[in-house]
Amino acid sequence: MNSPFRRHNSTPVSSFVLTGYFNLGSLRWLFFCALLLLYLLMIFCNVLLVCVIALNRSLHEPMYMFLCSLFINGLYGSAAMFPFLLVHILRDVHIVPAAFCFLQIYIIYGYGTIEFLLLAGMSYDRYVAICHPLHYRTRMSQSKTAALIFLPWIYVLLLQGVMISLSSSLELCGNVINKVYCDYYPIVKLACYDTTIINIYGIVMTINAIVYPFIVILYMYFRILKVCWRAEKRTRQKALNTCAPHLASVLNFAVVGFFEVLQNRFNMSHVPNMLRVFLSLYFFLCQPLFNPLIYGLVLTNIRLICRGLLLRVFRRANSVS
Repeated sequence: MNSPFRRHNSTPVSSFVLTGYFNLGSLRWLFFCALLLLYLLMIFCNVLLVCVIALNRSLHEPMYMFLCSLFINGLYGSAAMFPFLLVHILRDVHIVPAAFCFLQIYIIYGYGTIEFLLLAGMSYDRYVAICHPLHYRTRMSQSKTAALIFLPWIYVLLLQGVMISLSSSLELCGNVINKVYCDYYPIVKLACYDTTIINIYGIVMTINAIVYPFIVILYMYFRILKVCWRAEKRTRQKALNTCAPHLASVLNFAVVGFFEVLQNRFNMSHVPNMLRVFLSLYFFLCQPLFNPLIYGLVLTNIRLICRGLLLRVFRRANSVS
């Protein structure tokens, strides 16, 4: 059955060429080793914290369940980027099969959307904990916590399936993407005909993925600040310590996410190519490392358990040696 987005005499694009890479020369192995070490550190930090939360019943609270999902999402998103970049840093020709390109788009867009939705759910959890502490157990029941964690995954994975089916059915007049990874909107711009319907769908997805969750986060923190303003100094300090890691994570992700949306929708040729590449990669690469480090260092319960676990591992290793 022919797609409505492809003419009968069209030939599907079998691969895409990525032109965002620049010649690293003799430094390519240095970048490869640095990126590989960063990826291994990211895997270690996220897997460690997921195991710590899963194996300690004292951490089976809504906030830590959100964190566990956040760390898993970081592993999910980085798996689509790090191995891909490691391979292409060593290549002179950056050609990607179309099937893999759309799979990468599916994962990285899902990762970004899930991240924002989970951060919005965490802001609601912090709001209930600070503004309604006596009703926390009833408002953040196990069923509600599970819904706030799993529904974003289900919703996003289905939504991304629709997006991929639309973009993969396009008749394209080129196969060159001016980025270092496959991206949805640059492929849409390669279409041979008007793509208004798909552009509208992309805008609606952007609003659902970024704008609405960000509005929820702002509203929750407005309510939190309103309560903290009237509270005593000790309560304000405790609320600040609880919310600081979450706020840092939101700001870190939102600023670079906003730039990524601007880069896709508007002409950013006046911005240096190296800066555009760095910010694009930061959106996908640094958040999975930023989250476990900041939550692992700031939250006392996680920090103490991780320290004890690592000390036991090192002692066993020393005793064996």
